[in-house]
Amino acid sequence: MIEKRAWVRRHADSIRRALMLEPRGHADMYGAVLTEPVSAEADAGVLFMHNEGYSTMCGHGIVAVTTITLERGLIRPRQKHCVVYDSPAGVVRARAHVRAREGTGGLGDGIRVERVAFDNVPSFVLAPGLPIRASHREVRVDVAFGGAFYAIVDAEAAGLPIVPGRLPDLRRVGMEIKHAVEAALTVVHPLDKDLNGIYGTIFTGPAEREDADLRNVTVFADAGVDRSPCGTGTCAVMAVLDAMGLLPPDRPFGHESIIGTLFTGRIAGRTRVGDYDAILPELEGSAWITGEHTFLVDDEDPLNGGFRL
Repeated sequence: MIEKRAWVRRHADSIRRALMLEPRGHADMYGAVLTEPVSAEADAGVLFMHNEGYSTMCGHGIVAVTTITLERGLIRPRQKHCVVYDSPAGVVRARAHVRAREGTGGLGDGIRVERVAFDNVPSFVLAPGLPIRASHREVRVDVAFGGAFYAIVDAEAAGLPIVPGRLPDLRRVGMEIKHAVEAALTVVHPLDKDLNGIYGTIFTGPAEREDADLRNVTVFADAGVDRSPCGTGTCAVMAVLDAMGLLPPDRPFGHESIIGTLFTGRIAGRTRVGDYDAILPELEGSAWITGEHTFLVDDEDPLNGGFRL
């Protein structure tokens, strides 16, 4: 899948730019593309894209892709209501909880995917409590992998509340933290050198929902803001909390987004990744189909490759 991602980057990146950027997308747009699988156990491959390039894995993307794949009948998985994906970060197994849909209106097999749970790749802490300087403050950052590498920081320590009105500051400081971590630390997966660099900064703080343990916002790629609670980021946060002894294995972990939506995670098992202790996280969330679009790219359009402001 990493080779597929490299091929798309070299030969078909115009598709990403046209769909993710304006006028068809926006600076925080996110996309997924289904491909043929590369392993015998998988039903499909999946590549994820954004304003800067291509991700290694995406939790909210898995929830969304599984929802639309099953509701629209895009593929026929070997196991009913379960889809196994090859991603650049590894194999991901997703399970849909479904119900019959009344008045299908031509929607696939007449099912509604109420929620999707998936087994993510092993998640671990690469560097705990890394001291860096950002926005004129000394802060400590936990660097962890949950399908991509994240710099995880306490929002209060960074002097920023997790509220929509502070998004410009969250974007700016998030990118400062990302670059500061990469300057201080070689961030690379111990088993795959192609999984490297900080993908995003996660600010965490007190939850507002009663069923959530923490509230967060993830600033990813080139200052994009994740509207979801960030699936791979949630797994990275769970790895940090587990390493600190703050995540009991017998209870779910609720992670709230900046717009109040929720992912629920739990530790399904443990393993090792190179020299690092790792958790096997399971994550659950929901998605809804909001539209079906036909995009046109005119060769004579001077903005056919998209643009950003």
